[in-house]
Amino acid sequence: MSRTNLIIAGVGGQGSVLASHLVAMAAIRDGLRARVGETFGAAMRGGAVASHVRIGKDVHAPLVTKDGADVVLALEPLEGIRNVVKFLANGGLLLTNTRAWVPTDVNTGRAEYPTIEAIKGAVEKLGGKTIAIDATSLAQQAGNVRTMNVVMLGALAGTGKLPISAKTLKQIVRENVPPKTIDANLRAFELGFRAIREGG
Repeated sequence: MSRTNLIIAGVGGQGSVLASHLVAMAAIRDGLRARVGETFGAAMRGGAVASHVRIGKDVHAPLVTKDGADVVLALEPLEGIRNVVKFLANGGLLLTNTRAWVPTDVNTGRAEYPTIEAIKGAVEKLGGKTIAIDATSLAQQAGNVRTMNVVMLGALAGTGKLPISAKTLKQIVRENVPPKTIDANLRAFELGFRAIREGG
């Protein structure tokens, strides 16, 4: 595969922007080019955030085109399906956390939150596949709930969909998280990786 297009979707405060930069740094360390672009909804904690990461020998534009994403990595399920509808390529993968961050329009009764089963069904209809893990619980198990984004990076490495070695990505995590959180982040990465490798 000459290029890999990834979208990391979530809400403000979940660490999707950091996760996208970690993937890009790992790609560069493994000798590839990487471009990162972000799109923000409401620019606040809780607003929609999607980070586009394009990896390959000859990538130039930072944003993934419509129906061009090989993987949508969702830190939040509803943001995941919103990005799948627009960007997931036929045969692509939605890798999602199962834990919802309920948006205001759902809280106020203006919208309904879809179940993970409904999301899986919608992705299948679009010709894609879904893997769902409770990354929030795994982050708690790692000792710091804020490492959920790194659990998802470990899971992403576990899928084998990235042209980057898991070892490189883990090393980049180690080098770029706050020193006091290194152990929790490395545990988080391993838990995410194992959830995919052992859970199928």
